[in-house]
Amino acid sequence: MLDLAAIRENPAKFDASWTRRGLEPQTPEILRLDEERRAVQTELQDLQAERNAKSKQIGEIKREGGDADAIMQEVAAIKGRMGELEEREAALAESLNIHLSGLPNLLSDDVPDGADEDDNVEVRLVGEPKLKNDALEHQDIGEKLGLLDFETAVKMSGSRFVLLKGALARLEKALAMFMLDTHINEFGYLEVSPPLLVRDNALYGTGQLPKFAEDLFKTTTDHWMIPTAEVSLTNMVADSIIDTEELPMRFTAWTPCFRSEAGSAGKDTTGMIRQHQFYKVELVSVTTPDKSAEEHERMTEAAETILQKLGLAYRTVVLCTGDTGFGAHKTYDIEVWLPGQQRYREISSCSNCLDFQARRMKSRFRDKGEKKTQFVHTLNGSGLAVGRALIAVMENYYDPVDNVIHVPDVLKPYMGGMDKIESIIK
Repeated sequence: MLDLAAIRENPAKFDASWTRRGLEPQTPEILRLDEERRAVQTELQDLQAERNAKSKQIGEIKREGGDADAIMQEVAAIKGRMGELEEREAALAESLNIHLSGLPNLLSDDVPDGADEDDNVEVRLVGEPKLKNDALEHQDIGEKLGLLDFETAVKMSGSRFVLLKGALARLEKALAMFMLDTHINEFGYLEVSPPLLVRDNALYGTGQLPKFAEDLFKTTTDHWMIPTAEVSLTNMVADSIIDTEELPMRFTAWTPCFRSEAGSAGKDTTGMIRQHQFYKVELVSVTTPDKSAEEHERMTEAAETILQKLGLAYRTVVLCTGDTGFGAHKTYDIEVWLPGQQRYREISSCSNCLDFQARRMKSRFRDKGEKKTQFVHTLNGSGLAVGRALIAVMENYYDPVDNVIHVPDVLKPYMGGMDKIESIIK
């Protein structure tokens, strides 16, 4: 949600940002609705004052034994008009809220212009990618080892599901535990085990509703399955006023995530790249406005550290205007090198949302001794997508000669000392 007062003060700034996202100017309609609503509110206040004055007159006339019927009829008419105006004001407020709820966040000035992911700008390139034309993709590796089973998963759940077995299932869990330990011990995040089912208000708060309902799974109990732990973690500060001394707050969680993948027909139809159910370690920060840019860089560093420790080549890009998400002010994507595809693929997005989510959630902070409150700034990032990290380890550490996946050193303690994953096919 955006600051209506700020839109009134500088509509050109907002339209310029939305134009960069490919939208038509939005402020004329916003200001029209706002002006009409405020006019209605002013008329209501005037009528309220008039009604109060006339009601007082009625009391005085009756005390003196006079006839107050005419003034009582005037008061009744005022009440009727006020009822009409109250309905109109509520309708205008709803229209204004719907309009504002459907508009994306303001972009940072340093977000590059561009149409799509091809126009994202590289910030860092780390490590040496393995350039092998004969490298196998993860699904082929997993099936050769007998540890990856799409056929059985499809029978029970349909497409975009997978079944992991044995040491490969353990490797997935090892990656998640390693990520959590790194974020907790090195970067000071607080581990949380959050709800996986949430109500409308939680998804509205983080910006998934109402615009992206088709991307979500909904239950018959009016709960939604979380598409990311960002929803649960960010809503921990909804409807609250936080003391400045408590900030920044940093949360992390390892959860399954559920996405309908609406609109992704024909994309990544094989393998585990794009699934309806997947695991992710999420990072969420809540901070003051003056610290959010610094926190954005810190969060991105935390995510990159995981790849560095795993010895995986990656690159970090800043998303262009056409690729930046609805609620984001600025986003870094981290893309890991996959030898099987001979390309970099996204494994993390780290976004600074400024006060966009906080306004929707009504999340504020207050300096010590002050009465005035301000909206917090929220940030979120993948630290990392566990399934894609698993893919990267499989493809980068696979030995085709011995038909084994070598376990990265940092994961061996989480694998019970196992140093390689072998085939279970006999």
